[in-house]
Amino acid sequence: MSLIPALISFLHRDEEGQGLAEYALILALIAIVAIIALIFLGGQVSKILSTVGSSI
Repeated sequence: MSLIPALISFLHRDEEGQGLAEYALILALIAIVAIIALIFLGGQVSKILSTVGSSI
């Protein structure tokens, strides 16, 4: 009978680790998208900031 509570306890800890792994994957995906966006839009953003900076 003590095997069942131990198994439930083990599975509960596994779910917490799974949740942390999912958050880490989401964070990595957001970082990759942000880096790709900066690579493709970096030149345009730089021009806009230069224009704003020179007008001030």
